[in-house]
Amino acid sequence: GWRARPTERAHRARFAHSREDRLPDLDAWRILINGEHGMVLDELPQDNSDLPPRYAEPLSEEAKEEIRGYWTTLRPELEHLADADVNKLERALELAFRAHQGQKRKSGEHYIIHPVAVAVLLSQLNMDAEAICAGLLHDTVEDTDLTFPAIAARFGTVVSRIVEGETKVSKLPRLAISGANPNPDPELQWRKKEEEQAENLRQMFIAMAEDFRIIVVKLADRLHNMRTLKHMPPEKQKRISRETLDIFAPLAHRLGIWHFKSELEDKAFMYLYPREYKKLLRKLRRREDGYKAALESSKNALVLRLSQDPMLRNEAVGIAVTGRMKEMYSLWMKMEHTERSLDYIQDTVALRVVLDLAKRENEDEDSYQMRGVWLCYHVLGLVQHLPGYRPMPAQVKDYISFPKPNGYQSLHTSIMHNGQVVEVQIRTSWMHRIAEFGYAAHWQYAKTRYTVQEEVEMGQNV
Repeated sequence: GWRARPTERAHRARFAHSREDRLPDLDAWRILINGEHGMVLDELPQDNSDLPPRYAEPLSEEAKEEIRGYWTTLRPELEHLADADVNKLERALELAFRAHQGQKRKSGEHYIIHPVAVAVLLSQLNMDAEAICAGLLHDTVEDTDLTFPAIAARFGTVVSRIVEGETKVSKLPRLAISGANPNPDPELQWRKKEEEQAENLRQMFIAMAEDFRIIVVKLADRLHNMRTLKHMPPEKQKRISRETLDIFAPLAHRLGIWHFKSELEDKAFMYLYPREYKKLLRKLRRREDGYKAALESSKNALVLRLSQDPMLRNEAVGIAVTGRMKEMYSLWMKMEHTERSLDYIQDTVALRVVLDLAKRENEDEDSYQMRGVWLCYHVLGLVQHLPGYRPMPAQVKDYISFPKPNGYQSLHTSIMHNGQVVEVQIRTSWMHRIAEFGYAAHWQYAKTRYTVQEEVEMGQNV
């Protein structure tokens, strides 16, 4: 196998984010990757008559080295795919590299970094090979000399349709920035903006009805663009952030892709309301030590209580308890809506309890899931009787019996210790997948359980 060299390790560093930038808690639910993954760089198929001559030119050693670096970034994220699909993505990466060769982003980096980052985000959602392939190629037709028929000939009509759908969504009319037009009638301007937004959403839902992966690819594209928005002029930063907050973040929420939604919102918040963002950030930093102490002490107490419970031990339930801070935009909106200060927001810090139970021999799917639900309620009782903590029964929210429209299921409750309220969320591992990945998780499950007609109905419901 091919081993990474220092220059290629630098490629990996470009895509590495802090725990806040990556999908939080994802590592706990991924298979750990051991060893190095090689990549064999083959030339494109001999029959390239449908491509410009430059695609048939042999790659330089420098170009091959660069592609290997990008592959080192992407390959570890593809463990959920079959070998044939991985090989398909190798070819897609090479084609995308050739198509974007010589192009640069506003940051000065090679353009190919963007589609690779989009493919990584899609891989972290466990999307299928067609979606990830489309992520690698999503800008090729719009920005290069590659064509839809050329993509279809090499990767199939499904990939070509996803790329075409994403390209159409990208060309939708942009939202006007409030106040961008010189002294218009405010009411007319707002009405026009609402009409444009409604039309944009209508077109997106039309695209999603054809194949929801089109929108997921677009969301991944937007998320990486938001991560690199600092290289854009201020006016463009605000316009893109306005679009993100008004259209893309709500769409991610509707699809249930929570961490896309929360990061899109926080990034847009930073550019649209910089003064409020910095003010809230200062407040959170002043309270950071207290929040961390509350999370750590409540986590330790809860882990001890759960580990000693005879029922959970008898069921051999795997338990993961993690802590988190409420996302900044969500926190700010709650403060604005309730007209309360930060100290009176009761879910600023939260613990998440995820139960991972093994399926019994000959246990059917419904019985397995009902057993998981019953254990969630059992844990709720343990949390509300945690020694040294005061329960807050009025704060219990049952999203298991009454799921959110996007499929989210979990039990929420709150406990108090030394004046600090800590929210506790309780869910099973499959509820957690849906909470993190939303409709993408539903769809992956549907591929093995539901008929084509049922899948279509699921998409229409979303």
